Amino acid sequence: MDPFALRRLGRTSLELPALGMGGATLGNIFGVIEDSQSDATLAAAWDAGIRFYDTSPWYGRGLSEQRFGRALYRRPREQVILSTKVGRRFTAPADPVAFARSPRAWEHGLQFEHHHDYSYAGIMRAYEDSLLRLGMNRIDILVVHDLDAGNLGSEELVTAHLHQLATGGIRALEDLKKAGLIKAYGAGVNGLGTIPRFLDLVDLDFFLVALPYTLAEQPVLDREFPLCAARGVGVIIGGVFASGILATGPVPGARYNYAIASEEQLQRVGRMEAVCARHGVPLAAAALQFTLHHPVVASVIPGAFHPDHPRRNVQSMRVEIPVDLWAELKAEGLLREDAPTP
Repeated sequence: MDPFALRRLGRTSLELPALGMGGATLGNIFGVIEDSQSDATLAAAWDAGIRFYDTSPWYGRGLSEQRFGRALYRRPREQVILSTKVGRRFTAPADPVAFARSPRAWEHGLQFEHHHDYSYAGIMRAYEDSLLRLGMNRIDILVVHDLDAGNLGSEELVTAHLHQLATGGIRALEDLKKAGLIKAYGAGVNGLGTIPRFLDLVDLDFFLVALPYTLAEQPVLDREFPLCAARGVGVIIGGVFASGILATGPVPGARYNYAIASEEQLQRVGRMEAVCARHGVPLAAAALQFTLHHPVVASVIPGAFHPDHPRRNVQSMRVEIPVDLWAELKAEGLLREDAPTP
């Protein structure tokens, strides 16, 4: 599979390379990554041919955007496709000393407080703030971030913020697109039920699906992806390695959907790895290429925190995968029968 073949994102005019790079790991999601290692990783991604980069102000509370911007702002802008996220605003904490000592998400990131804001003014301000953190004067793609109960804490807040988006924030995204300041806008998805809820309220170009469509699980095939196909809404796949286990295999401490994998999950992925090995295919290559066989999927954006990672991802995309591998995964009950494969 050509890692840089261009694929249309939904019904937009924007074409994305099949392989991009995500930015959560360089926000220090699982531990401290030194600036020198981050810089080397992003330089390796560029040298490997990667030109589509997705980040967020939430990743490291601004750290990931700063790192991506530092790596990209001197590159030829016409070659870069840059995506970031909106829905949170960041400010200095009222008590910096107490904030530094408090347990919190992204504890290895920058020390800024945040609050959710999906209003017209909030989206516009978030866009401007991201430009400054990135050191770039335009962004190609904006993603409404984390508008779900897992991140907001309650269904009441989800309802309130969805209303805020539908009555204000979506107009900001439309205005930015009409003015040529962005080329597409969408929403991030971590679990089931989010896609139909968005589509009932607002018109989006795409969804960035972080977990529910990987080689390990495909529940979005039941309802979510058919809805996207019917509406001409595209999909970008984040979390393609299910937080790591589909890249590392079932090693001790492997992560599955952000948590340490259970014994059952380790065994199931081990069976997948064994099938891949029988066909001479690395598990990571099968995981990367699998999601791109669905017609609504335009691109995959695995994260990286070491220079070897983007190079390996490019190599994995170029691995020839025999059709018998997909057939055996389905026959073994490790992949849904209706999952699109060659």
